[in-house]
Amino acid sequence: MLFNELVTTLKIRHSEGSLAVPVTGIAYDSRKVQPGFVFVAIPGFVTDGHKYINNAIEKGAAALIVEKNISLSQNIPLVQVEDSRAALALVADKYYNHPSQKLTITGVTGTNGKTTTTHLVAAIYKAAGNKTGLVGTIQNLIGGKELPASNTTPESLDLQQLFDSMVKSGVTHAAMEVSSHALALNRTTGVDFDAAVFTNLSQDHLDFHSDMDDYAAAKAKLFAAAPLSIINADDSRAKEMIEASSGTVVTYGLHQPSDVSARDVQITARGVSFITTGKYGEHRLNLKLTGEFNVYNALAAFTLGMAQGFAGETVKSALENVTGVAGRFEPVDCGQPFAVVVDYAHTPDGLENILKTARQITNNRLITVFGCGGDRDRSKRPVMGEIGTRYSDLAVITSDNPRTEDPGKIIDDILVGVKKIAGNKHKHKVIPERRDAIAYAIKEAAAGDVVVIAGKGHETYQIIGTTKYHFDDRAVAAAVLKELGYGGMGAL
Repeated sequence: MLFNELVTTLKIRHSEGSLAVPVTGIAYDSRKVQPGFVFVAIPGFVTDGHKYINNAIEKGAAALIVEKNISLSQNIPLVQVEDSRAALALVADKYYNHPSQKLTITGVTGTNGKTTTTHLVAAIYKAAGNKTGLVGTIQNLIGGKELPASNTTPESLDLQQLFDSMVKSGVTHAAMEVSSHALALNRTTGVDFDAAVFTNLSQDHLDFHSDMDDYAAAKAKLFAAAPLSIINADDSRAKEMIEASSGTVVTYGLHQPSDVSARDVQITARGVSFITTGKYGEHRLNLKLTGEFNVYNALAAFTLGMAQGFAGETVKSALENVTGVAGRFEPVDCGQPFAVVVDYAHTPDGLENILKTARQITNNRLITVFGCGGDRDRSKRPVMGEIGTRYSDLAVITSDNPRTEDPGKIIDDILVGVKKIAGNKHKHKVIPERRDAIAYAIKEAAAGDVVVIAGKGHETYQIIGTTKYHFDDRAVAAAVLKELGYGGMGAL
């Protein structure tokens, strides 16, 4: 492909040199440039790609796409655009010959529930006999092949490369988590979505978005791009997502009027069961996932599957066969007489949902280990402190991923909320070292208790400063249980 062919979809402000040069690839990281590549210079949050243009040229870049005015000593083709990040998405889509158009892609967005819902959607696609892909927080999947995931939604070039690999591998259907960052930063520009699912919206990412309205507006972009929208009618932002939708809208929910609902909801430690009602008739679902939040996740996937024309029995079977999702209310069972559960809950709403569910299955005390991430929205810390303490008999406050912040100061922010609740009934203890906090909580547990370790879920690392250290809540919990004389490591 020639460079002038690649940039035909861009609004070019200025160009230099002959654009009719062959292109052999695209990169936005100068370290990944190879001879014949187009280098797209993106102003980032940590550094600016424009600073590395000379590095890219030295490595053999054949052409440049830039956003800023630059002066070059070398004679190299160049186009200047208004937004180089959006341009990256468009040229990546074109270079890989629009792979998303060859796939049936469902995008799932919301503060909580994205990961579980995408896994449920992928299970429906697979049960229907389709080779299936998945793009998400925990992993990316191409059929049965697992690839690492660095962001909830990859950068646009990486995303288009992933879709291209799916097409070449025979994948026909894909489920994809779509973050608000991805929508705001044009990572999904050019993606041909067939359906979009809205799970919910609650406080998160206010270190990135100016306020909740800005956060909601970013989410709403997904529904303007999809011909089918599946919306949680119970969420306070449902109306905005419905109004943003450009195609058919089907709603689901438990409490507000909706196209698909549920009755006879039964929640136990082993799972949830309910009967769907409404647009697609009655279907008894017996899930191996527990908690009211998983009723919502399952309703979302059920509604999507039925709206896309899959047989009711196929949808039912697929949902009932999902045994769990890594780090989402995941049990660590070593034969101990109390429950230990690891969950990714790292938002106020997510933590409250998890603890409400844990309280329902607790025969005795609820012990919760949690913290908050550094270099992220500070305003949610006291809120989470209050929630974590209110629902728990014992709240153990610790570090999450402190990143470049002082862990002690993060904990001080959490304690503002903790102190609103703490008393004789709701006790709390501060143990900054996460490993020690987990050990303390488990050693405090007695028969019939539930220990919830919240915040990191599937993550196998802890970020301290700018360094990632190996740390897996599940492995740490299992090791503590083993030290106490309990048997195998059931969650691992």
